[in-house]
Amino acid sequence: MILTQLEEFRQAIYDCLGKAKDAVFELMDAVLTSPSIQSFVSLSQSPVFRRQWPNIYAALHDSRPQKRKLMNLLIEEVKTEAQPFLAGDHTFWPRPDAKTLKERTFHGERGVGVGVGQSYSTLAWIPEADGSWALPLRHERITSFETPTSKAVFQLKLVTRELGVRPLAAYDRGYGNAKFVQATEDIDVDLLLRLASNRCVWGIPDAYKGRGAPCKHGHKFKLNAPETWPVARETLEVEDPKIGRVQVMRWSGFHFLQSPNRAMEIIRVEVIKPVGRNRKFQPLWLAWLGQTMPALEDLWHKYLRRFALEHWYRFAKLT
Repeated sequence: MILTQLEEFRQAIYDCLGKAKDAVFELMDAVLTSPSIQSFVSLSQSPVFRRQWPNIYAALHDSRPQKRKLMNLLIEEVKTEAQPFLAGDHTFWPRPDAKTLKERTFHGERGVGVGVGQSYSTLAWIPEADGSWALPLRHERITSFETPTSKAVFQLKLVTRELGVRPLAAYDRGYGNAKFVQATEDIDVDLLLRLASNRCVWGIPDAYKGRGAPCKHGHKFKLNAPETWPVARETLEVEDPKIGRVQVMRWSGFHFLQSPNRAMEIIRVEVIKPVGRNRKFQPLWLAWLGQTMPALEDLWHKYLRRFALEHWYRFAKLT
């Protein structure tokens, strides 16, 4: 039964590859079965690639895969009995020596410096509650005319349109800002965003007093300034066998300065007593936006599942 499903899935992928589909399909098998990839020539020496090595370049040049149909085939594999969990992020691929490569862009990281190369945006389905599996539904290069935010919004819109079930999508702190929150307002998705520890959010404004323009913002809540914290709406402590004793706090009705129309739940996760003597954890700040919020003791665990995408990035880059 499973073998039959795999054969049908591979046949459907093959039918969407456009021109030179035989060579492209064998090239895909060579990539999947090679322990490491040194060059295109090494791929041509794979037993599953039954053509001469110049066919690799010809196949990649001539093939025009039907990307929308390929995406739909992958989305059909997403289980929808429970709320699907998606993880999005972008990564930089340094190409300093590829001087003829088109549309190289600059990328800077704190403590690393500035590099030149290409960036890629990924939206993946995380199918399991544990482990390191991440199954990319969209993985595309960010062109020089796009930003990581605009690309992530585009990918999220395409995937949620085809899913048929409202998913929960988690993003790192590079997306925890008003611009991303505003851009996803019309997308049928719940969001779980990591926030930078020095970020500020604002509460619900006081009642209108009848003079001047109505206020859009209320109490200023600075995440790294405890004196600005209001009373938490909910606080709980849980014992995690892998991490230790964890305290989770939640505040309701806060928003970014540039997106007052989108209220968020602010969540702080702190490891009070870690497992092991030398382990240290910085407090984790999250923001949730959506329709039906999961239980607080489960929500922060869901965000930790986002790191399965990092395993996929490592696999893709090193292998």
